[in-house]
Parts: sequence; structure tokens; C-alpha cells
Amino acid sequence: MFTGIIEAVGEVAAVTPASGDVSLYLRTGKLDLADVSLGGSVATNGVCLTVVDLPGDGFRADVSRESLSLTTIEHWQTGQPVNLEKALLPTTRLGGHIVSGHVDGVGEVIGRHSDGRSERFRLRAPEALARYIAHKGSITVDGISLTVNKVEGAEFELNIVPHTLAETIMGSYRPGTLVNLEVDVLARYLERLLAGESKSGKTGMTMEFLTENGFNK
Repeated sequence: MFTGIIEAVGEVAAVTPASGDVSLYLRTGKLDLADVSLGGSVATNGVCLTVVDLPGDGFRADVSRESLSLTTIEHWQTGQPVNLEKALLPTTRLGGHIVSGHVDGVGEVIGRHSDGRSERFRLRAPEALARYIAHKGSITVDGISLTVNKVEGAEFELNIVPHTLAETIMGSYRPGTLVNLEVDVLARYLERLLAGESKSGKTGMTMEFLTENGFNK
């Protein structure tokens, strides 16, 4: 699990095709990997990657075809900057929101303009994810925990302060940039709860469903 608070910006050192999927080598810059071991997790542009090698200046990870189909990794190039965050500890401050590192789909930046010292971005999400994006709700964009400022169908807006622009890759975003999106995990669980089925076969949020699941005592 992660918080969506980016710890460092790293760099794609190599993208190597491997029997239908991909092997990645990431240089991690100022990110301290002293407490990361083989099998540990590092969110890279929001994708939870498992560390399979620690060569000294970064880590290597394998990427499955499933991950390639749902993320921007298939477009990554050598030298490309990426957002990095190590898996959270029980003592970590949850400064962002709960992020799983399981990307739901790829969105696209469709607009950007200045607003005082901040920048406003407009993004388009896949239609299937639109129902999980809410005004003032949380969303993860390339691993960054952000607050949604406006929603219109599958399009939404973000207001990004100077610190976030300086400490992440968002400063390089332009119309046409593809980004990894992870919707708020609470929205997904709420949808599942609302669509629950009672023992009688009735679906949706009913008093019977609530009683059976311990919410009406």
C-alpha cells in the first residue's frame, strides 16, 4: 500500500522485452533504498512494482502483460522521468489517501492553464472509470494523490500547487500526455456494497442486506 505522496523522481534506465512482457531497470535518484529488499514494492508512476534486483543505483522489476495492458508502461522510453514512492510502513503518516498501486486505466491530459501560482489541468478518464470520480474526492494520477476540483462526465480538473509541480513529473504534462489513473479504493468498495445481494436474492442496498451484514442491529 502507498499514500500517493511522491518521495523522489527517478528515471527509466532500460526497458527490455522479455518473452512477451517487459523487464524494467529504474534509477531511483535521491530515493533511499536501504530499507528495500528483494520482493519489496515501489510505486513507479503509480504502478506497484516488485523489486527483483538491487544493482546499487536503483532496482529492476518485471512487468506482466496484464500491467502493460492497463498502464502507460508500454510507452515508456529510456531516460523518461518517473514518480517514485516506497511502500508505506505502519508508522507512516497518511498524508495523501490509501493507494493500492493497482492502476485502473490510462487517462489523457487534455488541457492546462495557469491559475495564480498554481496550474489547472483537465484530464479525460476512460468512460468505465467516470462513475468513481467525484468532486472533492481523491484520485491517483501517476502515483500522486490528488483532489478532484471539477467533474464533467469522464473529464475532471485538478488544481496543482507549485510544490507538487516541482517535486513530481506533473510539470512536464502537456495536452496529449498519457497518465496512469487509480480511482479511490473506497469508491470501489462502496459500489460493491451497494450492489450486494441478500440471501433472498434481492440486490442493492436494502434493509435486509444491511441486517444480514451487521449494519442494522
